[in-house]
Amino acid sequence: MTPADRAIAIWQAGVAAADPVAAVQRHLDGVPDPALILAVGKAAGGMAAAALQRFAGVETLVVTNHENAHPVAGAQVLAAGHPVPDAAGQAAARKTIAALRQTRGPVLALISGGGSALLPAPTAPITLAEKAALNAALLGAGLDIRAMNLVRQQVSDLKGGGLLRAAAPNPVTALILSDVVGDDLAVIASGPTVRPIGTPADAIAVLKDAGLWGRVAPSIRRHLQSPPSATDTPEAVNVLVGSNAQSVAAMAGRAGEGRVIPHPVEGDVQAAAKLICDAAGPGVTLWGGETTVRLRGAGKGGRNQELALWIASEARARGWDRFTCLQAGSDGRDGPTDAAGGLVDQDTFARIAAAGGDAGALLSANDSYRALSLADALFTTGATGTNVADLGVLIRDG
Repeated sequence: MTPADRAIAIWQAGVAAADPVAAVQRHLDGVPDPALILAVGKAAGGMAAAALQRFAGVETLVVTNHENAHPVAGAQVLAAGHPVPDAAGQAAARKTIAALRQTRGPVLALISGGGSALLPAPTAPITLAEKAALNAALLGAGLDIRAMNLVRQQVSDLKGGGLLRAAAPNPVTALILSDVVGDDLAVIASGPTVRPIGTPADAIAVLKDAGLWGRVAPSIRRHLQSPPSATDTPEAVNVLVGSNAQSVAAMAGRAGEGRVIPHPVEGDVQAAAKLICDAAGPGVTLWGGETTVRLRGAGKGGRNQELALWIASEARARGWDRFTCLQAGSDGRDGPTDAAGGLVDQDTFARIAAAGGDAGALLSANDSYRALSLADALFTTGATGTNVADLGVLIRDG
């Protein structure tokens, strides 16, 4: 087995540990018989299929991304845009809110990563285009996921406990597959079954600190400056059924040796690459997490592709003779591209140069997709049907 093949096998073990069907099946005992099953996120199809094995015949609505939208027996499946919200997602959000308001009985919510973009329900009069522009600005500012979701929750009718408010007075049980490092339930899918992270004033502070307040739509500024609603958010029974940490543990089991970085890898991709290389000795090093990218150019890529390239750059600067690194999103999708991440080694930069590219310039332009494509180093899996953030494998021979 080549180092690349071994890295892929280890990474795949992490993805398999987050199988949504098994995750739900392990946690259905004690769940009240639902009157409505709502599944939203990249793993929604599998999670709904698992629940329907126990609760056949229950009205079931599935909202997932276009790549993962497949028929689920007994359910209505709606496809929506991700990572950029679209009109299909807004229509799905309206249908979701209507179903929650009409239900007379317990609700079973099955939540996985991606739900934030898949169910865009901007609070009137904010438009979908204005909310999409806000989201793009938040992403481009390099904010962490909690800060981004604090703002998103304050301009949405479903995020930050909105699902609970729409379902009230019906009780809600939520089984949650976490794509968020640290498994903060208020952040996963922007917390539809959890109280809001902050207040409108907190959201204004985040936007001002990031230099975005003057760039967001006037309707958003007016909404955030309006008196807050007095509507209370009910409590839900929230159960975590899968996570990034569990998948990293499964990778360690598959590797059989090596070291696990004991804390999630977060923050700027360049700093994260240095941290990973500092931790890596000979053999296998594993990690999970979710980094951020500050946009400096107009290139195409994603945080996993860019982190893979920075790791290759850092390893090259340290004079490592032989190494292989696979960094990829567990959902099979990295940013607005068809790749999950990058699979790099000691020859990656030489292959980029041989193909006529300048790796440094491409990195500076956030054009990691083109750089990896030139080196034949894109890692493409297609949609995996689950989502527990990002997973990384480094095999160092010298």
